[in-house]
Amino acid sequence: MKLEGGCYCGEVRYEADGEPIMKAECHCRECQYITGGQANDFMAMPAAGFRYTKGAPKAFKRADLEHAVTREFCGTCGTPILTRAPALAQAVILKVGSLDDTSVFGQPQLIMQTADAPSFHHIPDGVPAFERFPG
Repeated sequence: MKLEGGCYCGEVRYEADGEPIMKAECHCRECQYITGGQANDFMAMPAAGFRYTKGAPKAFKRADLEHAVTREFCGTCGTPILTRAPALAQAVILKVGSLDDTSVFGQPQLIMQTADAPSFHHIPDGVPAFERFPG
């Protein structure tokens, strides 16, 4: 599978080759900040098959958290592109909204952090859901 995507203004573009490691939806409070209040739909793709093809993102990592993730985004328009997580070092966690063709996501294989979901979040039926990270 080859995915292409980028930011809203077009300054940052990427390609991701390989099969998805995971398709998921996260409702944690941190993801709500990144999405503007909604759940975060993402596809974890092999890091070895990922490359930026245009521009370079800005990155942010909280210094006050022990196992903080690094979030990469367009420095001009602010579009979230991906997350790099120490616990999933072999993958890049692509934001579905940054994909050129969001239909490749389909639906999540699992839903996590439902304990943080506000009442207006929709948790789809028929998908394994976990109050915290699945263990």
